[in-house]
Amino acid sequence: MAADVSTTFAAMFTLKKSLGQHFLKDENISRKMVAALQQHSFAQLLEVGPGGGALTKCLMEINNIDFKAVELDEEKITYLQATYPSLKGRIIHQSFLDIPQPFTGKFTVIGNFPYNISSQILFKILEWKDDVECSIGMFQKEMAQRVAAKEGSKAYGVISVLVQAFFDVEYLFDVNEKCFQPPPNVKSSVIRLLPRKEIANMKNEKAFFLLVKTAFNQRRKTLRNAVKNLFDAAILEDQLFNKRAEQLTVEQFAKLTYKMNVNFPLGGMGK
Repeated sequence: MAADVSTTFAAMFTLKKSLGQHFLKDENISRKMVAALQQHSFAQLLEVGPGGGALTKCLMEINNIDFKAVELDEEKITYLQATYPSLKGRIIHQSFLDIPQPFTGKFTVIGNFPYNISSQILFKILEWKDDVECSIGMFQKEMAQRVAAKEGSKAYGVISVLVQAFFDVEYLFDVNEKCFQPPPNVKSSVIRLLPRKEIANMKNEKAFFLLVKTAFNQRRKTLRNAVKNLFDAAILEDQLFNKRAEQLTVEQFAKLTYKMNVNFPLGGMGK
């Protein structure tokens, strides 16, 4: 069976390792992702990296939504438009990382995200956080675990704190390597992001980002040593600075931004 599927993929288009292409071939996984998607209502949907269309096929069955897909690979766009004629005019031929916000107002994001740019995809979603009402993505399992990790875990880091500051993260299910063509050398997992009802109170997003990034840049050190350039000496005497970055909650990081000795103009999150 695997050989037949491989032959079929080869006949349809070229798999490009440079773009991190591993295409989903198990329709059961696509159905599970769509089922998770439909647990929350939406009117506008963006699919990231439709590739061979395994997930797209299921998404096209959803009625009464404004659907768009963003795909960088021209060969895949040609294939998708030939296979699903109703996609014409709905595919954005560009890198997801470079596109402006695709809809006005609230929208949902879904995709089998390219693993080589998965952290950048999450930062893009954070840029759009005021309008992203839900995001369901397939990631390398290690990345999914990092995004969902809680304080005290070795997997807890910059991406954990930044995403969880604005979204509730649900770890949905794992995906076997055999569900892809070609099979990746890593495990995969699907997670869902939903906006937090209450955002942690912080001075501003740029200060928050700087603090989190600086703290985890030397995660083996105590917070006092890792972020000493961001606080006055008197503030650093607080017992909280005896901890390491991975021991602080999102709320504790947010609260500390008010004590930082650096100022930023109001604005979005830096990278």
